[in-house]
Amino acid sequence: MFNKAAEKTTVLLLLIGAPFATVFLITETVTDPVNATKLAVAGALAFALMFIALAFNAKALIGQYKLFLAFALLFLLAGINAVISSSSPLSQNLYGSFGRNTGFITYLVLLFISISALTLTERSSFQRIIWGLQIAGVINVLYCLWVISFGDFIGWNNPYKNILGLFGNPNFISAFLGMFITTILALVAAPTTTWKVRSIGILVSFVAFYEIVDSHSIQGIVVTGGGTAIVGFFAIRSYVKSKIITGVYLLLVAILGIFAIMGALQKGPFTFIYKVSVSLRGIYWDAGIKMGMDNPLTGVGMDSYGDWYRRVRSEQAATVLPGPKIVTNAAHNVVIDFFAYGGYPLLITYLGMLALALVAIIKVARRMQGYDTVFIAMATAWICYQTQSLISINQVGLALWGWVLTGALIAYERVTRGGAIEESVAVSKSAKVKTKSSSGVISPQLVAGLGAVVGILIAVPPMAADTKWRSALDSKDVAKVMAALEPGYLNPSDSQRLAQAVQLLASSNLLDQAHEIALKGIAFNPSNFDAWKVLYFLPNATEAEKAQALENMKRLDPRNPDVLAP
Repeated sequence: MFNKAAEKTTVLLLLIGAPFATVFLITETVTDPVNATKLAVAGALAFALMFIALAFNAKALIGQYKLFLAFALLFLLAGINAVISSSSPLSQNLYGSFGRNTGFITYLVLLFISISALTLTERSSFQRIIWGLQIAGVINVLYCLWVISFGDFIGWNNPYKNILGLFGNPNFISAFLGMFITTILALVAAPTTTWKVRSIGILVSFVAFYEIVDSHSIQGIVVTGGGTAIVGFFAIRSYVKSKIITGVYLLLVAILGIFAIMGALQKGPFTFIYKVSVSLRGIYWDAGIKMGMDNPLTGVGMDSYGDWYRRVRSEQAATVLPGPKIVTNAAHNVVIDFFAYGGYPLLITYLGMLALALVAIIKVARRMQGYDTVFIAMATAWICYQTQSLISINQVGLALWGWVLTGALIAYERVTRGGAIEESVAVSKSAKVKTKSSSGVISPQLVAGLGAVVGILIAVPPMAADTKWRSALDSKDVAKVMAALEPGYLNPSDSQRLAQAVQLLASSNLLDQAHEIALKGIAFNPSNFDAWKVLYFLPNATEAEKAQALENMKRLDPRNPDVLAP
């Protein structure tokens, strides 16, 4: 039986910690204000939640969720296998590449958050997960509205010239706002919602959708359209109760969906949906699939797509579209990323966990008699996230909600067995679990605190390293710059930082130091194209070093006709 005292702490952490991880960022003391900072907060949250789950609910978890836990364990083993087998640096496999931070530690964190959601047993607990997403949504809506109206008060570099939200990217904020809108619409469509709340919800949804349009990102429009269609399906099925009308609705939605897909492929009346980025995604997907096919049992390593993209891209990708200069370190498809990272083992175990959540959605939907706001909000947001993940990159603040909802939906299906679900009725008594009293000494709060400390220690190194690097750059002190490049527990090395340091030192005519760091860069990651390139262009590099650098650039980018082009 699950521990109720532990559940209260778990829910509170999810209600506060998940939105905080989503909106948290630092700008003045780091070079990457978003990814590493969110990972540090998410790490503390995840380990706090997992410590509670292990201390108070381990036996119940194993007893009730064997299949999900089996997939989770195999997923971790597949990730470890990818890390061990990878030719990319260990620190990159663990913490991810700079500006992404989607390495093994990130997915360990996300998996822990998902498992913790399995311990939820009360309807109010699931409701609070939606509240948490909506809190993060409202904060982002208000911030984006301020930016549109008065300008951005956050001092960060914005190459997109569009709203970034608190994700640092217009695609991520548009997708998240789409998820947020669908949860609001699920509430608006509920029979128990007052007209005052409906009016506020509709107003907020319109503002959020205006911000999506202002972001100039098609992802948010796709997510909002799909989510609205799903909410509409449940509303029609619950209120109209006509199979014919429901069927006609589904047919119309399917037709619109087909036209939308055709539009993305530059066919039919919806060609306005197409962007060049659609074609680029196809190229990035092909490269990721080739990585997985060439390394079916191990993949190329966690977050190591960037080290392999040049090697596996097609002739057309290297010479025509997108051309030799355009490269990427992600497939822009989370599923393909997993295939590239860890081959079939990582792909299959990830899809296995998603399949369990999808089955849970289908089971609840089939037996649902009335309109269940909590379930509809969770299911719609989950489907929206999965849709977004097929055309975009993983980001901690956004991915967190996809993973927590995966566990929550599986748990919701179990605890709502035994009868129809009505909006005004709490979880049936048969689905409730026995309350256990916690020890007066070892409380869930104490265990959570210990877990948070461990989580911070594990997840904070990328942020600590970036903070040290930013401080060294601001100081303009060569000694500090060199010291900031020395690897350590709180200062894991990074290929991009090493290459940047070489260019920085060379431009300051500190050629000896630049040469020293360049050699460290290729020793750290021989698979990094830029590490060899900056060595080649160093004035004090020897002829033998230049020849070696050129040979390796051609090895890493075999279809590029001119690897020395700027």
